[in-house]
Amino acid sequence: MLLKAGVDISRLHRPVRRVLGTLERLYPDFIITSTYEGTHSPPSLHYAHDAIDVRPVTAAGKQVDPDVVRDALGPSFDVVPERTHIHIEYDPKG
Repeated sequence: MLLKAGVDISRLHRPVRRVLGTLERLYPDFIITSTYEGTHSPPSLHYAHDAIDVRPVTAAGKQVDPDVVRDALGPSFDVVPERTHIHIEYDPKG
């Protein structure tokens, strides 16, 4: 796992921290590009420490597949492909 300069994972809540291990098993050299820092929409779960953004191409050139990530994380997580990254947030329903 790599971190973009300035990214801080220390405040992430436990369910999101567990995601990091799953992502590392799927894509050993993925890059976290944002947690709470940066500019996000006001209701963003980034500010609640329940979301991360990851770069869609790993250093080895392997594409991060949102569907594979979604299946691995289960229904408590939203996995949203964006133009420059994949947004992953802990958002349990019900």
